[in-house]
Amino acid sequence: MDGWMDGWKKGRSAGKRERLEQQGSQANGRVMSYPEKALCASRMPHPTMQPHMGLLGLGKRGQSSVGEQEKPSGRSKRPDDSKTNSSCPRLPPRHNTMYLLGPSLLLLEYLAFSDSRWVFKHPKTLYAWEGACVWIPCSYRIAGHGKTMDTLVVYHNYTYDEKAKEYHGKILCNKTKTEELCLQESVKFLGDIKSNCTLSIQPVQAQDNGLLGLRMTSEAGKWMENIFLNISQTAPPPHIQLPPEIQESREVSVTCSLNFSCPGYEIKLKWSLNGLPQYTSVPSTSLTTEAVSTQSKLTFEPKWFHHGKNLTCQLWNDISEGLLLSQETVQLDVKHTPKLMIEVHPRDTIVTKGDSVTMTCQINSSNPEPTNMYWFKDGSPLREPRMLQSAQKRLTLTLSNVTKEMGGHYYCVAHNDIGSERSQEVALQVRYVPEPSKVQISPSPAKEGGTVVLTCLSPANPPPTNYTWFHNRIEVPRKTSMTFQILKVLLKHAGNYSCWAVNSLGRGYVGQEAELDVQYSPKEVTTVIQNPTPIREGDNVTLLCHYTSSNPSVTRYEWKSEGSWNEPEPGVLMIQKVAWNAKPFTCAACNQWCSWASPVDLHVQYAPKGVKVLPVSPRREIHSGHQVLLQCNFSSSCPTDVRFFWKKNGIFLEEGKQLSFDSVSPEDAGNYNCLVNNSIGQSMSEAWTLQVLYAPRKLRVSISPKDSVMEGKKAVLTCESDANPPVSQYTWFDGNNQNLQHYHQMLILNSVKVQQSGAYRCQGTNRLGVGQSPPSTLTVYYSPETIGRRVALGVMLCLVAVLLAFWGVKLQRSWKRIQSQQELQENSNGQSFFVRNKKVRRVPLAEGSHALGCYNPVIEDTVSYAALRFPVGETDTPRIGDAREQRPSLHRDNTVTYSVVQKPQTDDYENVTPAVPEDEGIHYSELIHLGVGERPMVQDTVEYVTLKH
Repeated sequence: MDGWMDGWKKGRSAGKRERLEQQGSQANGRVMSYPEKALCASRMPHPTMQPHMGLLGLGKRGQSSVGEQEKPSGRSKRPDDSKTNSSCPRLPPRHNTMYLLGPSLLLLEYLAFSDSRWVFKHPKTLYAWEGACVWIPCSYRIAGHGKTMDTLVVYHNYTYDEKAKEYHGKILCNKTKTEELCLQESVKFLGDIKSNCTLSIQPVQAQDNGLLGLRMTSEAGKWMENIFLNISQTAPPPHIQLPPEIQESREVSVTCSLNFSCPGYEIKLKWSLNGLPQYTSVPSTSLTTEAVSTQSKLTFEPKWFHHGKNLTCQLWNDISEGLLLSQETVQLDVKHTPKLMIEVHPRDTIVTKGDSVTMTCQINSSNPEPTNMYWFKDGSPLREPRMLQSAQKRLTLTLSNVTKEMGGHYYCVAHNDIGSERSQEVALQVRYVPEPSKVQISPSPAKEGGTVVLTCLSPANPPPTNYTWFHNRIEVPRKTSMTFQILKVLLKHAGNYSCWAVNSLGRGYVGQEAELDVQYSPKEVTTVIQNPTPIREGDNVTLLCHYTSSNPSVTRYEWKSEGSWNEPEPGVLMIQKVAWNAKPFTCAACNQWCSWASPVDLHVQYAPKGVKVLPVSPRREIHSGHQVLLQCNFSSSCPTDVRFFWKKNGIFLEEGKQLSFDSVSPEDAGNYNCLVNNSIGQSMSEAWTLQVLYAPRKLRVSISPKDSVMEGKKAVLTCESDANPPVSQYTWFDGNNQNLQHYHQMLILNSVKVQQSGAYRCQGTNRLGVGQSPPSTLTVYYSPETIGRRVALGVMLCLVAVLLAFWGVKLQRSWKRIQSQQELQENSNGQSFFVRNKKVRRVPLAEGSHALGCYNPVIEDTVSYAALRFPVGETDTPRIGDAREQRPSLHRDNTVTYSVVQKPQTDDYENVTPAVPEDEGIHYSELIHLGVGERPMVQDTVEYVTLKH
């Protein structure tokens, strides 16, 4: 079948190529073709095929189109435009007769092989050099669900045999689904049979340069994929990419990249600027089917002097000794403002009055070229800016016949498209002889005894080196400096003073004279304390300002004092409530000048100041059990003899400067004050709070409103604790130690139930530990409604039980009565009796076993019982009317019958009412076993009556 298809396709190959050129058939953005002819199509040199190389060969960036099924022909071009020989035949002329059937055949072929599409992704060309390695990231996809690769043969610089329909060339690797055989150890197939076709060659040699062919077969068809290897003898230089514009002092980033990356061959990219190393960066690599590259980024701030300098990126082998493989150098184009320098002629900037000076402003560097320049003197422009030609880089300023006014600071400014720049300043000094002098006296008028400074003012350049002084036009000996100082002026120093000055250019002239007027301030000024000593804090103090003489007269007084004071009259100062830290006081008696008295210290006595508690240890948190030491400090005290006391929460503790706790407890927490006293008074510090941190303790559960709560009401259980820091989490447990999953301080039971009665406890936690409370019992009792319902139910149940018992007893009695009647009818001989019981109550005799009457203690109120016992012998014979003489037989069985009768209402009989036999109150007792035989002996209190029915 494959041979038939190859023959069928061979006759249509030429026409198909031309049709593909014209129609450029594509599917889903990728060119549609057929297996086994991608190589020849990709190598076609025919001019008309160039725009459609992706149709029959590699797609853009290594994405292959659908494989083609024609033999390769022509000569293919490599990515570097080099040609390689191939056995693929040339395309036939375009006037081939098959061209006329092109569209129809193309459609048929597309329909026949549309299910055999192969899609590849890999870099089109990979670059390396001898000794390095090549990592080829590659992926593929076979059309059809679940299709996998059957075989893979990796060729190097293969050719296609048109007759044999076979590929010939060096086989690097042969892989099937079951085994993999690579003929060279350097070649490794790292992919799989589904989608990965990654290869690696390590190391790679220069002879490995050329074309790699990946021959794949599967159920979907066959395919030959081309990958170009560009292997050079030496490493290619990296590529440096500069930003569009570089300006001085602006940070820029420059990228150095190389189309190479291989995990088995580490490289480094190093930077150098004008031969000086910058830094070695860790290169970033890209190893994907889209691109294989390594790059390094250099970020720096270029300076203006970097303009025109060489920036080099070097490729190094990352081994211990390092090996330079290649490098790339570019020249920096740094935009910067003009850089200026001033040249002065003569070189010395100090000139004599009347000379000429030339100053030239030179532009050392400017990128781009400067546009204008102008001069400034002392910050003001000298003239309009001068426009410069492209070749002009200097501007000259000439000063002829200079005067002293021309001296000053000169600088120039230049502009270009980047900005402006100013040069350094040039200080021009003009020399001239001293001008007419003038004497300046300070102070004036002068105070007797004070210091007077006389200054000779005579401008000159260079400055004067010698002065001559005159007092009342008489030269003052040994005074040759600019200043004439009188340390202690006296009245004899009064008068007119003048001078002249001399410098290296000549002598000046005497100008204006100055008069020295000597006066004196008030003499022997003192401050007097009028109060008796010692002075205590808060006292009122009066000070007096005294002096002996003054010229001119004293016109005012001045005081140097602090606090609240007033001056009731000149020279008298009254201080109200003097402060403890009052500074020394002094006064001045003033005319034109003031004479100050010596300071007077009031020596105010006061209680200790600045009292404070200083924690000595520990400095940070205080935990229960720590050792704590507090110290009482104060800043000052007058007098200095002091005593120390301690208080806690306002209660006196002890005396001493230090307060220590060997093992502090939470009970020690509180506000502590220390007191310091002296003979004047006592001062207390601000409260210092001692906070003791401890785990939760003394936990208890409080129940609100009380321990017993009616059902349906609201019960609030609060976990009360003592902890510092406060408890951060609460946990509640019931009496069975079950966690109630409630973590708040309050446990609220809304509409409490009786079933919720029981013990509750809580657990508190802070960052120092855990504490637990003892159980507290919550009692929930029934509400009146519930009790009423339950009582009603109980009463109903009791009533039902009583009724049932009553009816049961009644039924039982009825049944017994019926039974008795039946037995009486069967056993009785027709005799009946009744018993009269006298009022005298006797206890039945114990010695007789014969019939006795029983005493019922409640006969007076309720029901009387009569009990008769009849001993019956074996040989008893009935004897009628003679009951007294018979004796009971010891061998007879005792039969007892009880009869219940109702007490008569008006008589004293126990069983029946006498004389009224038909009264409804009479009840007859019926006895069983009333047969023949002996009767018991009659007692005194019992009468037997036999009735005849």
